[in-house]
Amino acid sequence: MRVLRVVVSSLIMLAVFGCSHRPPRQRVLLPPNLNLVPYHNIGLFEFSVENAKGNLHQFATQRFEEYVLAAQTGIEIREFTPADSSRVFSSADTSGCPVAFFGHLKISNVKPHGGLTASLSPVLRATVTVDLSVWLVNTRTGGVMWRRSSSSTEEVGGLSFIGGTPEFSARDPNDAYGHLINQLVYNVTYDVRSTWVDQ
Repeated sequence: MRVLRVVVSSLIMLAVFGCSHRPPRQRVLLPPNLNLVPYHNIGLFEFSVENAKGNLHQFATQRFEEYVLAAQTGIEIREFTPADSSRVFSSADTSGCPVAFFGHLKISNVKPHGGLTASLSPVLRATVTVDLSVWLVNTRTGGVMWRRSSSSTEEVGGLSFIGGTPEFSARDPNDAYGHLINQLVYNVTYDVRSTWVDQ
């Protein structure tokens, strides 16, 4: 009788543990939410900037282009200036870009601070808040197909002030404000990247 109890108990424990066994988790690569490959030719207008001068918007546009091209293969990006918009959006458009990205940087809460280096050279840095908004437009209809934005506050260098307006014109933008722009661009390009998830 005692042996029977032990056998029954063992069988029950095996059944319980056997039923609760889950298959191992797998990592699965999901396609991007915004697939640009069907459009092939993508327009990119130089980002606009608000409350600042210099090359920050050009640097952000270039970095955005790099991130998008790295995220998806099989696409080409054509660069445009604001002056090209009437041509790209006309019915006689020869650019062959069915969609185009636009972006806008807004600079706010600029708090400058500085000092002198050991060689008595002035150093000017500032804590700034930068908002980046990017949207994808259908060049045939003018309709917005996708939009994403990001905001970050960080200390940057390589700027001066002209009439109270910050001017971003560092010799090495990547060193002066590259981390800030990289983070903003990484955030807004989330939908164009494939992502790994556990299932």
